[in-house]
This record gives sequence, structure tokens and C-alpha cells, in this order.
Amino acid sequence: MNHHAHGHHPSVDPPADAGPLAVPTSEEMLARLEARRSAPLRGLVEPGPTPEELERLLRLSTRVPDHGRLVPWRFIVVEGDARRVLGERLDALYARQNPGLPAAKADMWTLYMMRAPLTVVLVSRPDAAAKVPEWNQVLSAGAAGMALTVAASALGFATQWLLKWPGRDPEAAALLGLTAQEKVAGFIHVGRPVQANEDRPRPALDEVVRFWSAEPASPDQSMSNDTP
Repeated sequence: MNHHAHGHHPSVDPPADAGPLAVPTSEEMLARLEARRSAPLRGLVEPGPTPEELERLLRLSTRVPDHGRLVPWRFIVVEGDARRVLGERLDALYARQNPGLPAAKADMWTLYMMRAPLTVVLVSRPDAAAKVPEWNQVLSAGAAGMALTVAASALGFATQWLLKWPGRDPEAAALLGLTAQEKVAGFIHVGRPVQANEDRPRPALDEVVRFWSAEPASPDQSMSNDTP
């Protein structure tokens, strides 16, 4: 089924002699993107986003590629005392699924949910009846999650995107209100960072980039080999 009804929005062709728009470079935005990294969950503290910041964060998270305008994702916000309530219900379910669970782990999911001041559960909900391939829709959900982490960084927060047992278990997903056709794409925890985290090693571009050429190329050719 379609999640939303979308009217037809015809595209408007630009004039034949149209030139590029003069869009200025944003060095501040580039610097923030270069500095963005995941923070450890234990390193996320209060205060969380204000209602105004949260609304802006979520609005920015919806500005992602979405072929067919299907909106194949949604967000579940867990904040305040709802974190504890959800954590306790997850603990009860986990104990039922794991008889003989050590007492030290009886409240592990409550502690997990209480660590960050805010958690946004990213839900993937592809429309199987749509003409748009399901894979495109799943990728759109991933883009929404990435947009959320970038928007949080721009607002001065840090994030940790995790997919532990509560995001993989069908019964836990049902506690969140997911349908059988939906999947948790991640628990994105949001808070203020307590320290600047060291960057992790990133792949060298010649390991992950190749410029396509009409000439046959061997699979192990690097970017430098492909570039004249």
C-alpha cells in the first residue's frame, strides 16, 4: 500500500540558454562534514534537543532522495520518561526470551535506553506494491538516517547509530509499534558530546574510487591507475 497520496508534480524544463546558478560554497558546512564522526553511547549527555531543535532535526532528516515520493521510512522518537518505560518492557521481553538470564543483566536495556537524552528509531517501510524497486526504498531509509546524523552534528549534537537486539527482534519491534512489513533500520542516539572523539581511519580514495573508462580494466586497478 502507499503510505501517502502524492499528486503529480510536473517538472519544468529550464530555458535552453540557462546557465548554472551561482550557489556559494559553504566552508562551515564542509568543515562540519569533515569533522562528523560517531560518538560512543556513554559519551552522549544532557541536554538533548529542545522541541524546536528536534522539529528542525526531523524536518532536515526528511530531505533525502525518495524516488516516487513514497516516503519509505518513518521516525519514532523516544525521550524523557518514555526511555525508561520502553527499556523496562524490553528487559521483560529479553528475560522471557532468555531464561536464566544473570541478575546483572536484568536491567541492561533500561540502562541502554537511558544513556542518551534522545533516541530516534529509524524505521524502513518499503512499499512492495510500488513500481520503485524495494532496494531503492531501503536506500532512501538509510539516507534519512545519515541526514539525521548530519543535521544533529550541525545543531551541535553527536550521535551513535546502533542496531542491537531491540532493532533485530520482531517482538521488540512490535513493542515499538512496527508492523510486520516494517524493519528497524537503527536506533540513532542523540546527545551532547562530552569530548571530541578521535577520528577512525578512513579508506584511501584509491581503494574505493574508480573512474570508469571504455577500455577494459582489471578489478585490482586503483584510482591512480585509471586516471591518465
